[in-house]
Amino acid sequence: MLIDKELTLEDIVRVSRGFERVELSQNALTRIENSRKNVERFLKEGKPIYGINTGFGALDRVKISHDEIDELQENLIRSHSTAIGEPFSKDIVRAIMLLRINSISKGFSGVRKEVISLMVDMLNHDITPFVPSQGSVGASGDLAPLAHIALTLIGEGEVYYKGELVPSKTAFEKEGLKPIHLKAKEGLALINGTQVMTGILSLVTYDAKRLLNRAIMVASMSIDALKGSTTPFDPRIHRIRPHKGQAYVAEKLLEYLAKSQIREAHLYCSKVQDAYSLRTIPQVLGAVKDTIDYVENTVLTEVHSVTDNPLIFEDGALSGGNFHGEPIALVADFLGIALSEMANISERRIDRLVNPLVSGLPPFLAKGKVGLNSGFMLWQYTAASLVSENKVLSHPSSVDSIPTSAYQEDHVSMGTYGARKAKTILENTEKVIAIEAMVAAYALHFLEPLKTGEKLRPYVKKFQEILGDIEKDKNLTREYERILSLVRAEVLL
Repeated sequence: MLIDKELTLEDIVRVSRGFERVELSQNALTRIENSRKNVERFLKEGKPIYGINTGFGALDRVKISHDEIDELQENLIRSHSTAIGEPFSKDIVRAIMLLRINSISKGFSGVRKEVISLMVDMLNHDITPFVPSQGSVGASGDLAPLAHIALTLIGEGEVYYKGELVPSKTAFEKEGLKPIHLKAKEGLALINGTQVMTGILSLVTYDAKRLLNRAIMVASMSIDALKGSTTPFDPRIHRIRPHKGQAYVAEKLLEYLAKSQIREAHLYCSKVQDAYSLRTIPQVLGAVKDTIDYVENTVLTEVHSVTDNPLIFEDGALSGGNFHGEPIALVADFLGIALSEMANISERRIDRLVNPLVSGLPPFLAKGKVGLNSGFMLWQYTAASLVSENKVLSHPSSVDSIPTSAYQEDHVSMGTYGARKAKTILENTEKVIAIEAMVAAYALHFLEPLKTGEKLRPYVKKFQEILGDIEKDKNLTREYERILSLVRAEVLL
């Protein structure tokens, strides 16, 4: 992948998970070199410039002598490598590195090409820094986690290499790479940005887009298993409330349920309206889709942005606040709320599928002697616990702030935690959708020989093959894990 264009979510995934090679374009190299020349020129002029010849944060009035400027940058990296907790997954760290490379390549950061080229080499040689996940407040950039990446560039810290956690120097030596000695501005440029929260949210948004389409398909299975109506998905209804997502979901539901023998068999039944968890799927999942689309647009704007400080222009270095993560913090919270709603309505359908009071199906989908067998009763409990956890996690982190650096940095976004918990909510929601897929597929057994919608049949068949014919109660953990892996898969079938 040539770094000289606007990245898409798919580009980020190809590098972070698909290990596609990265290369800086000549245009990017030229921009980087010109930006560095400007820094060198400003140094010769001797003017005080934040983070270049001054201290950091509340120490910005401390003048740094010319002989100590390079030492300042490496001290910054060492002192700021304070993140703790579980490490980020490899794909997240690779996404962060790609976004940092992309931002610096815009030519406003004052970094030498040797520094950024080493980051490119690390991606291409599959050398991934060990980066703890806790410690960023989401303003002044993602300082602590980004510092752990920068630490490896100077030959310190640890990296994942060939399946092991090793000192960065060891991995560099084996791949013929050399650590960098940082010069003026470079340490600050490497850690002052929003790439951690943006990297996390890029991958979460990509996965959320895929999960939405899985959720629509699974919801279609539930509709048919519960003998629901397709009337609420009539395009005329959605034309007069023209939210794009709503119309999209209604159209998809009709596609999945077309030519359903089950629907044809109860077309003239006495039931007038379905429960909301069936009837309002377009309105709820449509709003989720609109939210995901909005989040994607905001994330990609941030991906294409330069977010460090100060920014290097031809006529001077300008101090501003592009490092503040508020845009990402707000949409991370928004995405978490939307995904929680996806899980909430799914759990209500799971309950209807196993609940003999409303399902029209055997109690808890148990075969054999009722009472002796509990069937899928407890899977609804599991789904309930997951959606309850999501509700707590959906409290927005962006409404919180706490001052740092002796009140100099007195408002922060908490965007990195917002992105982290959006990821947890996504993972919980994937699990709920997988439970619904399992329960709905098994419920359709009881309506045979009638078949579901033509487009749904291959998916239902696959899920039913995994489950088999459950004559009496059994532990279904392995079967569920296989269905969950399909729900999460890049390609379902």
